[in-house]
Amino acid sequence: MRPDSGELLQGTLGILVLKALLAGPAHGYGIARWVEAATDDVLRIEEGSLYPALRRLEDRGWVRSEWGLSENNRRARFYTISATGRAHLRSEAAQWIRYAGAVTRVLRAAPALA
Repeated sequence: MRPDSGELLQGTLGILVLKALLAGPAHGYGIARWVEAATDDVLRIEEGSLYPALRRLEDRGWVRSEWGLSENNRRARFYTISATGRAHLRSEAAQWIRYAGAVTRVLRAAPALA
């Protein structure tokens, strides 16, 4: 993985999707665009990763889905975060914030990166 590639670390996709769904129901394309916008295009989610992840989240009961019409009147599957998904997101987010803080402290520690 190149540092500027925008590839996701393993295990982060689920929490990014759940976070995107906090704003309300969204279809896959909308979720992917939200993540791109929220990260200033640093992270991109490919369809080949997104839809299997949504299926896993649904299988675990963290999201629900139903068919509806997209903004351009096309049939699309809309996903909604469940109560257990919210609880899982809170737990995972707290761990990621702690982890990210620890990595940041290591990178800022002496010796300097130059």
